Amino acid sequence: MGLVGTISPHIGNLTFLRELNLSTNKLSGQIPGEIGRLFQLRSLDLSVNALTGELFAANLSSCLQLREIFLYLNGLHGKLPAELANLKKLQSLSLDANQLTGEIPPSFGNLSSLSGLGMEYNHLEGNIPEEITQCRGLLLLSLGANNLTGTLSSAFFNMTSIINFSISENSLQGTIPNYIGDTMPNLKGFYFGVNKFHGTIPTSFPNASKLQLLELSQNYFVGDVPDNIGRLKDLRRLNLQLNFLGGNDFTFITSLSNCSDLTQFSIAGNSFEGKLPDTIANLSSKLSMLSLAGNKFSGTIPIGINNLASLIALELDDNHLSGVIPSEIGDLKNLQVLALQKNQFFGKIPLVLFNITSLSSLYMEDNNLDGYIPSSVGNLWNLNELYLSHNRLDGFIPGKIFDLPSLSKYLDLSSNSFTGPLSPAVGKLKILNTLNISGNKLWGKIPETIGDCLGLEYLDLHDNHFEGKIPPSLVSLKGIRHLDFSNNKLTGEIPRELQKLSFLQYLNLSFNDLEGEVPTNGIFAEANHVSLHGNKKLCGGIPELKLPPCLVKKTKHRNHLKLMIVIFTCICSTLAFASFIALLTLCWRKEKRMESAKPSKFEKLSKIPYRDLHQATDGFSETNLIGSGSFGSVYKGKFEQDGEQTIAVKVLDLLKNGASKSFLAECKVLRNLRHRNLVPILTCCSSCDFAGNEFKALVYEFMENGDLDMWLHTHSVDARARTNVLSVLQRLNIAIDIASALCYLHDDCKPMVIHCDLKPSNILLDKDLTAHVGDFGISRLYSYEIEDSIGNQTSTLGLQGSVGYIPPEYGIGTKASTLGDVYSFGILLLEMFTAKRPTDDLFNGECSTLYEYVDATLLSEQVMKIVDPLLLACVESHNGARSYEDSDNFRNLVEIEESKIHNFFLSIFKIGLICASRSPMDRMHMNDVSRELHKIKKSFFA
Repeated sequence: MGLVGTISPHIGNLTFLRELNLSTNKLSGQIPGEIGRLFQLRSLDLSVNALTGELFAANLSSCLQLREIFLYLNGLHGKLPAELANLKKLQSLSLDANQLTGEIPPSFGNLSSLSGLGMEYNHLEGNIPEEITQCRGLLLLSLGANNLTGTLSSAFFNMTSIINFSISENSLQGTIPNYIGDTMPNLKGFYFGVNKFHGTIPTSFPNASKLQLLELSQNYFVGDVPDNIGRLKDLRRLNLQLNFLGGNDFTFITSLSNCSDLTQFSIAGNSFEGKLPDTIANLSSKLSMLSLAGNKFSGTIPIGINNLASLIALELDDNHLSGVIPSEIGDLKNLQVLALQKNQFFGKIPLVLFNITSLSSLYMEDNNLDGYIPSSVGNLWNLNELYLSHNRLDGFIPGKIFDLPSLSKYLDLSSNSFTGPLSPAVGKLKILNTLNISGNKLWGKIPETIGDCLGLEYLDLHDNHFEGKIPPSLVSLKGIRHLDFSNNKLTGEIPRELQKLSFLQYLNLSFNDLEGEVPTNGIFAEANHVSLHGNKKLCGGIPELKLPPCLVKKTKHRNHLKLMIVIFTCICSTLAFASFIALLTLCWRKEKRMESAKPSKFEKLSKIPYRDLHQATDGFSETNLIGSGSFGSVYKGKFEQDGEQTIAVKVLDLLKNGASKSFLAECKVLRNLRHRNLVPILTCCSSCDFAGNEFKALVYEFMENGDLDMWLHTHSVDARARTNVLSVLQRLNIAIDIASALCYLHDDCKPMVIHCDLKPSNILLDKDLTAHVGDFGISRLYSYEIEDSIGNQTSTLGLQGSVGYIPPEYGIGTKASTLGDVYSFGILLLEMFTAKRPTDDLFNGECSTLYEYVDATLLSEQVMKIVDPLLLACVESHNGARSYEDSDNFRNLVEIEESKIHNFFLSIFKIGLICASRSPMDRMHMNDVSRELHKIKKSFFA
């Protein structure tokens, strides 16, 4: 139901309650102990919330009728209460994905009715108590992803009732008894991966004939895989990777052809050797994942590989395979991951490979492939990463490779023999993280458009024949961490802008022909992070770089001296004249002050007491109430002395937790801020009301057109939101205004300001619909000098922001950052042009977030389906299908040529998606966002 807040302790008064289900909401706080008064409660489901506190405080052991407890996916911590063993009727206990610690109480063995025990993904430790085996009816035992140690007693392998046994991702050890298939005949899921088990794989597993999922990966198992494993007719998943299994007897692979439901099979990272068996092609046609990587298989890929038509991932990397890559792989139309790297394949890349449009990851590096990359590489529209390094490929890098819209992780073409210039089209790779084209024969200038690759963190162009200057546009790569241009023919000076790249950790410009003075700030201040060897004309820099000092010629020095004397003379004359003017001005101002004893409006406001605010708002009456927020209410007020002035008064509710901190934070943040797109603050009032109670308020200029939320969502109580619609140009201008404000806060303020609560209701619009960012109550100041937030002065109040706009990294305790504001801006931008809130009920289905809703539509090329219906109605109106009384309100939309409307919205939504990426490093910086929005405006509204 989207419920928020805490669970009321009054729930304990529902004494006849038998079932309580509040799952899948956003509830927080502790589970109230009053639930322990629900003596008739049989089922309790509080799963998938944000509940915290210790489990024992809930007093659940008093609810003796409980049959089911579901508390998974919360934030509960502390130790497991041994008292839960009093619940003799308990059948299911699910505590997965919390933060529980300590040992598993042996008393849990007294839960005689227990059929399901789930405590995966916690921080439990110690042994698994043998007393658990006393639960004779146990069907599910799930203890994976904890810190459990020790061995399992033989009693665990005699639990005949067990269907699913999961203890993966611990530090358990020992062996699996060879009789397991006889004593656990009901097994369907056996998960023992990522532990320290050793010995051989029991040959009795096939006797557990119902077994579907067998997970033994990342242990110390040795020997052969039992050749009777294929008797498991229902087997769906067999994962034996990262063990010490080996040999050249592949009878077990042949036997697996009997498992017609097998979907996942991995023996990667073992010691199998010999010719890759042709019987691989006889595995189930339902097989979606096949991994034989990291062994010593030789020979060629079987021609019949195309029989595995359902394959999504095929991993044959890091073996001794050879021959040409068979064209039959091109028949695997569902393939998303193809890993063939680190083998001995030769010949050309099959053209049919580039018809697999579903491919997202293609790994073919470290082989002996030759020829060129065909232009049909442009068919791989879903490709995220492409690795072709360390081959013998040649020719030009095809321009189509730069048109791939999903190429976001890796493009590695290094150590080949590519020639020609690097196309300016490289700038289209705006979301690419890593570009490596080193070790080729590329020539010409490095294109300026490289600065458009805003997502780059790793850029390597070393060991080529690039010439000309280092492009200054590199300063746009705000997230760049690794930059290597060494061993080229670059000339000119090092762009001083490079020292502004705050994330840059490695810079190699060695063995070029660079000249001039080396900067001393940023990356250049760390000698062990910079390499400048082999540039004989460089000078200066920090002493650790051991470069010669920069010398100035004597003639030039004399000319400079003469110029300085002339400048000094001019400055002296100018200062004398300025002093005379200043003296006259002071006298004039003094005379004006004496003429008028009345204070100005601003002077009046700067000394305003409580009584004047009370009078201006008519006693803070409800008729003047214009909104309310987390920490108080906002009232409209008027001063009629010395001309009427309308103000907005934000009155803090000091009974609310954090309100006083919010007041101090906003005062300190706004004290020195001056920008046309910030809400102008006039003053603050910290006093007492007429009853002697503490009173705090902030006074702002009044914004005639309310907040952006009112304009975007038609259910607003304000009538204007129903009759007036913001046009496309107005929305774009508002977005530009907001971006401009954030650029100022992030880049031009000292200390930097992080807003932390960007959302439509905090964007106010003046009479001209100019946007002003407001509500800095939970903002943070950030000092460059100490590289940390000024915590005590402006500490955040709980989780920073509002539901739907909070960046995901804040949920795991990451500090507030400018990239968090960028995330909120991205969500806001998507909301502005879809008119869908991020908390809309629509996002409970296939698309669970506004981001996924927009992203899915863009991938299906149906962008117009998600545009605000009122804007689409405007288009219909322009085409004669509909009419509106206020046609002027839609005029700016139809100024876009009809053929360009789709591209406009596509451009806007792409920026929103990049800004709202889950990974902070994938997001744009606000100055880049502002620049892109201005480009869009210029392109479509010139």
